[in-house]
Amino acid sequence: MKKTFKYKAKGNVLGNYWGGGQGSYPTINFEANTIDVLNTKINEALKDGSIDSGMGYESLIGAMMVIEIIETITIDNKEYNNSAFETKSYGELEEEEYNFLFECNLF
Repeated sequence: MKKTFKYKAKGNVLGNYWGGGQGSYPTINFEANTIDVLNTKINEALKDGSIDSGMGYESLIGAMMVIEIIETITIDNKEYNNSAFETKSYGELEEEEYNFLFECNLF
């Protein structure tokens, strides 16, 4: 028996518009073989601005990501997959911003 994991994430980023106001936009998709690598990729993209998939905010505040954890077990050369999901926030989100992004991820 062999067990492997894969992590995928997508969500919404919250940013400050040029000229005032805030809004949300879908993030780019992320993928990694460990949760630590996934978290690093997301934090780096939030820091360098590449997480917003081209929206072009003046500055970014944070992101809410839905992380899919895919566990694969191989038994006798047959693969069995199980997916679980969790939500995680990144950046410095206030409670109201956190709730706004959480609702954005519902749709």
